[in-house]
Amino acid sequence: MKTFGGPVLFLDRDDINTDEIIPARYLTEITKQDLKPYILEDLKLPGFDPVGEVTRRAKVIVTRANFGCGSSREHAPWVLEVNGITVVVAESFARIFRQNMFNCGMAAVELPKSAIDAIFSFQGCADAAISLDLATQSLTISGGGKEETFAFEMAPFDKALVMAGGWVDYADGKY
Repeated sequence: MKTFGGPVLFLDRDDINTDEIIPARYLTEITKQDLKPYILEDLKLPGFDPVGEVTRRAKVIVTRANFGCGSSREHAPWVLEVNGITVVVAESFARIFRQNMFNCGMAAVELPKSAIDAIFSFQGCADAAISLDLATQSLTISGGGKEETFAFEMAPFDKALVMAGGWVDYADGKY
């Protein structure tokens, strides 16, 4: 089974849309892998570098509310997937984007604003990392010599999709 977690990329903003996750000008690429270099290319945040070391090594994104809003293209979760992102933690997600994450075998974890704020307190830690335990539905963030754990909810079917590796692998195992 895939490991869920690793180094964290903090994107401290609400309403990060699919055009910022993968610009529309790259939607003509033939394979998912061809999308890889363009992840978050048009995202504008103070101090953010889409090709920087923090972005390249991240396996988890922590952000604010309404992540993945905008168009319903599947390319947005695909570009996360091919860049090794296994988990996105947010206060909320655009509905279709969230389901596309599950369909690709990635975890979309929703937490209340207070928990997101607590997780953002780790933003200054160069070693900030998150581990996700799907069985117990808990998320642990560590960094700077401290650690905090949060419980989350995930619908049983969505959890089954993530644990199977996505919709295609789930269907192969069931039908």
